[in-house]
This record gives sequence, structure tokens and C-alpha cells, in this order.
Amino acid sequence: MKLNHYLYSQLAITFFPIFLGLFFITSIVFLVKIASLTSIITIDFFELFRLYAYVTPQILFYTMPISFFISLVITLAKLASEYELTVITSFGLNPINILKIFLPLTLLLSALLLVVSVGLIPKTKFLTKQFLDVKTKEANFNIKASEFGQKFGDWLIYISGKNNKVYDDVKLFKTEQKKDQFIISDTAILDNDKGALSFKLKDGKAFIIDDKELNQIDFTSMYINDSIADSKLGVFTDTYTYWKNNIKKGVDIDDLTFFILTSLFPLLSLFLVITFGYFNPRYEKNRAVFFSLIAVVSYYVLIKIIGDRILLHALYVIPIIWLAGTYVLYSKTIKKEY
Repeated sequence: MKLNHYLYSQLAITFFPIFLGLFFITSIVFLVKIASLTSIITIDFFELFRLYAYVTPQILFYTMPISFFISLVITLAKLASEYELTVITSFGLNPINILKIFLPLTLLLSALLLVVSVGLIPKTKFLTKQFLDVKTKEANFNIKASEFGQKFGDWLIYISGKNNKVYDDVKLFKTEQKKDQFIISDTAILDNDKGALSFKLKDGKAFIIDDKELNQIDFTSMYINDSIADSKLGVFTDTYTYWKNNIKKGVDIDDLTFFILTSLFPLLSLFLVITFGYFNPRYEKNRAVFFSLIAVVSYYVLIKIIGDRILLHALYVIPIIWLAGTYVLYSKTIKKEY
């Protein structure tokens, strides 16, 4: 038990600086992307923080597997360079026993990554697109004071003044089915509810004119609804339904395989951890980080080359190939020595 705690403490010392560094760098990249949106829409500080919160699951997903794998390798390599692994091995713990100590934590991490990637990322991406859709529609609606020929949907609109989303002395006109509709209002407030724009008119009159009669309606409040552009986002109910429909339609299946296989990367690469981490400092150089980076790049290239072609079949093909290859490498190197 003390050995477990010691190994976990050594892993934590290595993991958090690597993870926080990668998390910070990736966050900067995403924040730059978010900031570039200000050329299209206007967002305040709280909306910027909201968008950043939406991309946080993606940042965790891209940084956590790599950080954990490299940290495991560096931890064992550090112990090997200080001859601590030699002492541990002398007490009867071979590399597989060391692997079993890290296995529960690795299983937990892969499970959490599956929840983040398959569960949270699709939802947060939908919320991001929904937010941008709303802000874009709001930006496209730009009624200026004292100008003729402006439109709100099917209505011609004229305003005398404007303060943020409050409009003064509003006049609306529309011709429909040989009927003229004319509305005047002292004030109107623009409301944007998930992309559906509406005017809340206060204290005004509405006139409906046809060939035979003229009707007048006095009102204290009236809503006129309109959507500047039809939203193509659809509806997001839950993750299961989302992926079920996508699989039926053959949409984003490559994303699903990428999410699952990347989440399983730390678990599938445990043989590489002991292969790269174990070495004799008297006769060998510490190349753990170099080998780890090659392994990470190789795995992601394998996912893209094979995963994008065979899609769902990659969920069992790639793990079999990777596990078999890493076990053979372990058997040819570390297993012989320890």
C-alpha cells in the first residue's frame, strides 16, 4: 500500500506541471479562436467566459490523454534513473506488477474521457453553435433611426430613435392579401430568444385597412415575431439520441471513433509505459520522452489513416493492432530483462 501511494505521488509530481502547461497552451489557442469571432459578432466578458466554458471539455479531451501517458513514462524513467525501480524489482515486483498498480487509475481516466468526449463535447458544440447563431442574427438586425426602406421580416419599419435594444416612435407597415396593416407604437423592445427575434410594442395603435373597412385596435403591449433566418441547428435532446441518429445517417462517425479511441489511448498504451520507462541508467540513455512522443504521434496517425476509412470497425481493429504491437515490443525488450 505504501508503494502504491509513493508511485501515485511521484506520478502527481510529474503529471500536473505537464497537464497544466498543455492546458494553458491549448486554452490560449481556443481563446484566440473565440476572440476572432468579435469581427462578426459583439460579445462581452461574460459571454466570452461562457464560450470558453463550452470549449473546456475539448481542451481537457485533447490534453489529458497525452499528459497522462507521458507522465507515466517519465515517472518510471525517473525512478529507473535513480535506481529505485531496481530496488522495487529486487523485492519481487516485475514490470507487470507495476503496471497493475497504475491500471485502476488508468481505467478511471479512460472512463472519464469517454464521458467528456462522447457525452459532453457534442452538447457543448451544439450550445456554442446555438449561441453564435443567436448572436449572428442579432448582429444582422441593425435598424437605424430616421431611415426609410428598412425591414423586420415582412414588415417595413421606421424608428425615430434607438438606445441599445429599445426603439422609440416605432412605425410598422405590411401589405398582405389585399389588406394593409399599419402599427404605431411609442416604444418597442427587441427580444432575441434563441435566434427568434421579436418586438414587444408598448402603448400603440394597430390599423387593418381593406377595400371595405378600417379597423383600429388600441393596445398596451403587442408582440411581433420574426426569425431573420431559419436555424439549421435542429434540436439536441441527449447524447444517446444524438449518436444514434448520426450513425443511422452516417454523419460524424469518424468523430465518434476518434473520441472513443483517443479516450482509450492511455489504457491501450500501458505496455509502452513500462517499455519506455524501464532502462538501466548504467548502460542506456534516458530516451523516454522522445519515444513517448513518437508513440503519441503514431497512435493519432493510425486513428486518422485507419479510423477515417473503416469508421466503426476501427473500434476493435485499432485496439487489437496497438495492443498486439505494444506487447510484442514489450516482450522483445523489457520482458527479457526483468
